[in-house]
Amino acid sequence: MPRSVGKLVAESLLAHGADLIFCVPGESFLGLTDAMTDLPELRLIVCRHEGGASYMAVADGRMRGGRAGLCLVSRGPGVANAMIGLHTAFHDCVPMLLLVGQIERRDMGRGALQEQNYGKLLSDVTKAVIEVAQPSQVSEAIARAYHLAESGTPGPVALILPEDLLDDPADDLPPAAPRPRTAPQPSAAQLDELAARLAAAERPLVHLGSLADGTPEQLAAIADLAERWMLPVAPTHRWPHLFDSAHPHYAGYVGNRVQAKLMAAMKRADLLVALGERMTDVVSQSYTWPAAPDPQLPFVHVWPDPVEINRVFRAELPIVADPHAVVAGLLARKPAFPLRRAAWIATLNGIHRELTAPRHEPAPDGVNFAAVCIALAERMASDAMLSTDAGNFTSFVHRHVPFGPRRIFLGSAVGGMGAAVPMTVAAALRHPGRQAIAVVGDGGALMTGNEIATAMRHGAAPLILIADNRTYGSIGMHHGNRYPGRPVAAAADLVNPDFAAWARAFGAEGYTIRTEEEIAPALDAALAPRRVPAVVHVHASALQVTAWRRAEATTPR
Repeated sequence: MPRSVGKLVAESLLAHGADLIFCVPGESFLGLTDAMTDLPELRLIVCRHEGGASYMAVADGRMRGGRAGLCLVSRGPGVANAMIGLHTAFHDCVPMLLLVGQIERRDMGRGALQEQNYGKLLSDVTKAVIEVAQPSQVSEAIARAYHLAESGTPGPVALILPEDLLDDPADDLPPAAPRPRTAPQPSAAQLDELAARLAAAERPLVHLGSLADGTPEQLAAIADLAERWMLPVAPTHRWPHLFDSAHPHYAGYVGNRVQAKLMAAMKRADLLVALGERMTDVVSQSYTWPAAPDPQLPFVHVWPDPVEINRVFRAELPIVADPHAVVAGLLARKPAFPLRRAAWIATLNGIHRELTAPRHEPAPDGVNFAAVCIALAERMASDAMLSTDAGNFTSFVHRHVPFGPRRIFLGSAVGGMGAAVPMTVAAALRHPGRQAIAVVGDGGALMTGNEIATAMRHGAAPLILIADNRTYGSIGMHHGNRYPGRPVAAAADLVNPDFAAWARAFGAEGYTIRTEEEIAPALDAALAPRRVPAVVHVHASALQVTAWRRAEATTPR
């Protein structure tokens, strides 16, 4: 049988280090999936919805040290379903390749079944859309797609492959070699100026974001920098594991709506260094700290893409560089700092420890989810992988579950619902044998919880913890803030299944928590070694709106 373009695509992906592809099968790329039969090193993970598949690819891109995750979808509806993953990867700055099976070349422009102009459709949620029409350009296009996805500000790239192209012969076409990785370096003058600013500042603060993620050695170097240069470090939204929350230089988590006491203390800073953090509205507390476009304190921005630096915030010292290269450059210099900086670090760390102390009060309408997260934190493995969905229940995780470089966090910084279950399935597939835990609300569970079937098929055994408060909690909170006293018709009184029975219908294990006394035995059973997924259905309080706020009961439930 002659070698096909489909086989060339598979070989080219392998040449770039690919080993997992998440997909929902479609007829528009059968030429590729058939070729993969002969290349078992390239494992096809068959999912139940393209939204779940694309979320898995995003999670895989976060776990692979800067290498792109892969998602393969059919044209038209398949692409539309997968766009949540593109949106997430684009805003979260995660490298990802979306391979799309297109209609046959002879039918283009006729409005054929499921035809779409992907250059237009995907232009605002990708770094590039690369359409391939000639066999001779297929492997080159894959190399270009990887380079674009993984360089500068990482993000998703779509590669459009016509159905008939995949069956064309490619006997004389070798796979293109991967492009050498690029990592912009800081200049000596920039490092000198940064060192001088750090030496002079009495109250500096380092925000640690997505592009500061790296190898265990690179994260250890950041901790070494904090200790040698006496710096407080605050990981940012959805990246809490980049700095050990038990470290004495940990300054608090800068996520959505930082607690007032911590934010008031941080506002006393006289120098802010954003190290690998893009600085979004969430991190900047709706562009108020630092203020946009002119920060109210000296601002140093380290990011490897000149398009991003100075785009929103004016940086006094903009450094277009790999954050880890900046860390290495500072570690090569002799540290200097005011002696009274130790008190500044202790103040921030003390507030962090006070706010995250494991305490809660029982709720009258269900289990206070804080009690579940406190118990989970006591039982989780030190190298567990945890993902959360979007919603108010995530505040309990970030308040009560400690993270660090060995206990990693996965999630959607852009806040899309439905991320937790597929991301945790991807984590269990990428790192079999490690605990993979999803914390999800009842809303998100019914968006992509069907990916339990994917876990069952491929031998993954994640734990899925469902906070069921029978409402879209964050929407109800925002509605109440904006229209006090009005009924919350759109968010309340959801009709949910018995999630433990639902889990068992897949062949997974199912447990139920209705009272605080049931928390410990349910978690002990669910966290025990097993070969199938486990679901813990928590009948959670709706009155305990967040980890920090409780509403008053008005009518009995």
